[in-house]
Amino acid sequence: MTALALTGVRFRYHPDSTDIINIKSFDMNRGERVFMFGPSGSGKTTLLGLIGGLFLPANGIVKVLGSDVSTMGHGARDQFRSREIGFIFQVFNLVPYLNVLDNVTLPCRFGRRVSSGFADATVEARFLLKQLGIASVTNSSVASLSIGQQQRVAAARALIGSPGLIIADEPTSALDADSRTEFLSVLFAQAKREGSSILFVSHDKSIAGQFDRSVGLADINNAPGRAGGDL
Repeated sequence: MTALALTGVRFRYHPDSTDIINIKSFDMNRGERVFMFGPSGSGKTTLLGLIGGLFLPANGIVKVLGSDVSTMGHGARDQFRSREIGFIFQVFNLVPYLNVLDNVTLPCRFGRRVSSGFADATVEARFLLKQLGIASVTNSSVASLSIGQQQRVAAARALIGSPGLIIADEPTSALDADSRTEFLSVLFAQAKREGSSILFVSHDKSIAGQFDRSVGLADINNAPGRAGGDL
């Protein structure tokens, strides 16, 4: 079973606008680590939204881990995303009234399973925070953290439960070189441990060699239109 299969996928934000996404075919294997690059406005974030079921394509099929998310209802897409997809957002989307530990374990409250070898979500969350070098802030308010610390909390939240597909949208943008190396090491180790696939989107091509494959969005997206901003 493939991790991701896009077939004839087209998307536009308004019926009278041009396509933002027009992808004839794109596949990822289970356990594969794919680096995708493209400039601001090339459609990267829109594509990730389609894969995660945040948007529905106007045409085509979006299959994630064998399930066609493009035919699911809104509630089913939400449940599937919570269980099977770990998102590391460019905007972290941490819950401000929850502490670090509760932010990390949040997906497990919505159906995400705990990874094998861990007694419960709290144990796994503490392990991930330690691996990411921020165990000291486990009980802290996320609002009190630096941008780099918040980014690592968001990464731990995505990794918990070893979802089948991890989608990372510019996840190392706030990290220095050493922290970026540590982050990628933890990301890869955890994904390999559970056989998770990684779709890592960034404009930083210096890290592309650490992935199994690199893909330029412009090489697979035939859409003439482009949205403003980093879409």
